[in-house]
Order: sequence, then C-alpha cells, then structure tokens
Amino acid sequence: MILVSSCLAGLEVRYNGTHCLNNKISQMIDQKKAITVCPELLGGFSTPREPAEIIGGDGEDVLDGKAKVIEKSGRDVTDLYITGAYITLRKAQEYHTTAVVLKEFSPSCGSSMIYNGEFQGKKIPGNGVTTALLKRNGIRVVSEEGLSELLQEAGY
Repeated sequence: MILVSSCLAGLEVRYNGTHCLNNKISQMIDQKKAITVCPELLGGFSTPREPAEIIGGDGEDVLDGKAKVIEKSGRDVTDLYITGAYITLRKAQEYHTTAVVLKEFSPSCGSSMIYNGEFQGKKIPGNGVTTALLKRNGIRVVSEEGLSELLQEAGY
C-alpha cells in the first residue's frame, strides 16, 4: 500500500482550496493500491488556509526545534505541522507503507525542494516536516515527479 497526498488524488485540500490531480495516482486510488493523506488537515488546518513556509531551515530543523513554520501573516503554526506529521507517520505504519508520494514544495510534503520562507516563490533544497519525519522512520518519500520510477520498481 502506498500513501499519497490527497491533493494529488484530486481532492481540493491545498491551502488555496485547489488540487493537483495526477491521473496515475487517481487510478491507484480506484484500484485500492493507494490511500490519501493530507498532513495539514490531519494537523488541524481547514481548507482554504493561509499559505505557510518554513523559516530558518527545513523540516529536519523544525523537528529538531531549530526552525518554525509560519503563515504569511506571521502566525506560528509549527505545532500543527508537527501534529500532522506524526498522525501521517502513524497511518503509514498502520498500513505497513514502504513508500509515500507527497506534493513537492509543500512545508509538510516537499521531498527535495521547499519554499525558502520569504513568501516570494523562491525554492531551496530541503524536506517538509512530514517528509523529514517519515524518512527518519525509514519510510521512502518521493514527490509526484518520482512516481513513475517508484511504480516501475514496485511492478505497477
């Protein structure tokens, strides 16, 4: 079983109430080969919500208490992101997930690139909070860009 970002399955759960439908992921959901997860909603956010970015590092740094997740207005939402990450980890463990496909660039889900914390659309290398926690627990995380390779390896 693979966990996938809800927005990639076509659910309108992104901060601005949109989705990022990936047709292959939608097929996997229909075939019961994947289940959806949205760390932000699991952490207590609603849709739509204010955009947030990691300030002072990446998801690893957030987990280590060295960085924060801040909304554009300045509100510290670090605890909600950490809560969502741990609930996502529990779901991954519950379903014996070996891989997770999460939306790139998100402060939760980015798996190689995240926004730089200046709310100007600039990206830097780094993991989101959920990705960092999953990787620390031995779970492979790829973005939608790595989906084809992951499926090929898994024989889908």
